[in-house]
Amino acid sequence: YRPQTNGKAERFIQTLLREWAYVRPYPTSGRRRAALPRWLRCYIFAVRMAVFTANHPSADWGSVVNNVLRKHS
Repeated sequence: YRPQTNGKAERFIQTLLREWAYVRPYPTSGRRRAALPRWLRCYIFAVRMAVFTANHPSADWGSVVNNVLRKHS
């Protein structure tokens, strides 16, 4: 019932629909369900690896802090 939590859940559901459930036609619901664990492993691995990329917001914190210190010291 919290907006932060609901937003994250909604985003994850949209990702599931877009990248797993309807990315290709499955002959049966059972096959779709069987494909879920493999997709989740790949998704969780990709999310964990995103933390270590240069595109992650925290990757640039050092330069921001140094820039702030130079401007205001």
